[in-house]
Amino acid sequence: MKLSSRNWPKQFTAAIAICLSAWTAPVLAGATISPAQWTVEVNQIDAGALSVAPEFQVAIYENLLDELVKTKQFSTVLRDGDRATNAVPALLILTTTVESYSPGSEAKRAVTTVAGATKLKVRSRLRTREGQVVFESVVDGNVRFFGGNLRATHNLARNIAKAIKQAPLPDPAIN
Repeated sequence: MKLSSRNWPKQFTAAIAICLSAWTAPVLAGATISPAQWTVEVNQIDAGALSVAPEFQVAIYENLLDELVKTKQFSTVLRDGDRATNAVPALLILTTTVESYSPGSEAKRAVTTVAGATKLKVRSRLRTREGQVVFESVVDGNVRFFGGNLRATHNLARNIAKAIKQAPLPDPAIN
């Protein structure tokens, strides 16, 4: 086929369309969410009887939302009180209760490597809307050497998300 100045834009456009469709089809196919995937609602952090600083509770909550999204295990990660939960058939509710909290000191960590650690221990529980517990674990998060005290909340959220991702969750179609 001979290219002429009149038909080359059509041939060029067709070639680009074919290349783009061949390139994007696998990407789009992999991006679809399986209908058998859970949605999770993350409840506010419960400090229990402990005096956990409010900024720690908020930081745990926000980091947990981010880390759960990163796992790509759930079709949607919803905040506590989101109205969309009423319309979701396959919903899991994540509750997190602080079991122990030891505030650390950044200054002590800077001077010595044996003192000043910030430590958090929480109990995380995933349950269905009906109350059936499908996952429960006690998870630790801490910052021992370098970093701010709130770094412990990031480490804790990452550890919770990792534990949930490794846990065998039931098929949402069965529940």
